[in-house]
Amino acid sequence: MQIKTTLAAAMMAVALLTTAGCAVTRGQETVGAYVDDAGITTLVKARMAESKLVSATSISVETLKGTVQLSGFAKSMTEKSAAENIARNVANVKSVRNDIVVRP
Repeated sequence: MQIKTTLAAAMMAVALLTTAGCAVTRGQETVGAYVDDAGITTLVKARMAESKLVSATSISVETLKGTVQLSGFAKSMTEKSAAENIARNVANVKSVRNDIVVRP
């Protein structure tokens, strides 16, 4: 369990360090909003990596102004729903757009 927590913290640190110097994208008003979105994305990815129901390598996560967009492929509707639930339960997420495709 400690390894997963350490991994999640390391992923968050790397994401924040690599995105902090990036320019603000069009449509976002502040650097703070950009960093918040990066933090949300990192937390969603980390929680997916910890989950036994979700293949974090098959699902892409992007966040813009608190809206999380999920895309990629899932093996079942259960995995698709689990990924969405993980994203919805991260702090500061305003909405989730689930574009994950279930492969037979």
